[in-house]
Amino acid sequence: QVQLVESGGGLVQAGGSLRLSCAASGRTFSSLGMGWFRQCPDKEREFVASISWRGALRNYADSVKGRFTISRDNAKNMVYLQMNSLKPEDTGVYYCAGRVPSKSDYDYWGQGTQVTVSS
Repeated sequence: QVQLVESGGGLVQAGGSLRLSCAASGRTFSSLGMGWFRQCPDKEREFVASISWRGALRNYADSVKGRFTISRDNAKNMVYLQMNSLKPEDTGVYYCAGRVPSKSDYDYWGQGTQVTVSS
């Protein structure tokens, strides 16, 4: 099992920045692909960004490309999401997730952290 705990959410003005962190414990973190998802008000949960187990491959949703950066530190069992130039439509609950590389679905989820961007 893997436990994931997000932190770093909060209230920020449009144009501002936040850095989300995800602390992992349990099975070997460095073998997992990791991702960030979000659920915006009145919308379904959506993909934001992902990073491969060694960090060589990164993918982003079109809506966040050029503004958000995903990274990981396997020595610290941490994943990060740096969010710049935030917009009100980025408001939502952000979730950290992990998956075994051989699978496409994410099996491990954190409890989420709230991000609110005011206009």
